[in-house]
Amino acid sequence: MLNVGALNEGFVLDHIAAGKSMTIYRDLGLNKLDCTVAIIKNARSNKMGKKDIIKVECPIENLNLDILGFIDHNITVNIIKDAKIVAKKELHLPKQIVNVIQCKNPRCITSIEQGLDQIFVLTDEENEIYRCKYCEEKYHDSSKRKKK
Repeated sequence: MLNVGALNEGFVLDHIAAGKSMTIYRDLGLNKLDCTVAIIKNARSNKMGKKDIIKVECPIENLNLDILGFIDHNITVNIIKDAKIVAKKELHLPKQIVNVIQCKNPRCITSIEQGLDQIFVLTDEENEIYRCKYCEEKYHDSSKRKKK
């Protein structure tokens, strides 16, 4: 069995869908932080079958919970202090996301104005649908899980 050391202070992202940890690593900008990061892929899980886990030894303030909530709001965020879990953060779908995804509409103002923020607004929470703030183009992501 693989043994990864305990964190003294930081956070653990648990219940990540198997194979998604590297995408989350890049999207959260963990590669730009000066801290220790452990990525565990395809760990056994009674709940999910297989899952990924990311352990990060740095303050929780460095984590963008909006981006994480957009990627997968079912991920568990455990906050660690003095090598113990002191809190669990619940993720939610953010109402608005900025500069995380790009509008694919070639006629959208964001395609012409390069310095303009890419802003998407949650328009249908039940179906997890985001639309461009400027042209209302629906965001399509085949890798996101669909609710039934």
